[in-house]
Amino acid sequence: MIDYYEYSIPELVKLLGARFKDYRLRSNMTQKEVSEQSGITITTIHKFENGTSGNVSLGTFLLLLKAIGQIDALDELMPDLPPSAYLVKEDKKVQRIRHKKS
Repeated sequence: MIDYYEYSIPELVKLLGARFKDYRLRSNMTQKEVSEQSGITITTIHKFENGTSGNVSLGTFLLLLKAIGQIDALDELMPDLPPSAYLVKEDKKVQRIRHKKS
């Protein structure tokens, strides 16, 4: 298993871009088709996939996931958590967590 904490943010973006490229190719889509589906320029897609973009916005990444049919992967990234008895009162209102001052 990869220890992602060892990577800088630009390195993680580069890894994500390479993985996106693999998913795009397995979806049998060209960069042009992804561009047309997402509204993202081919240049941006190319830079993202080749690790030269340095960064992409979350919105751009979500549009790219939608274009290749992988938006449901968000459930694996951040699955819904079960309700927490610690955060819910009897009247079902979420409470703020307050830390005790030392």
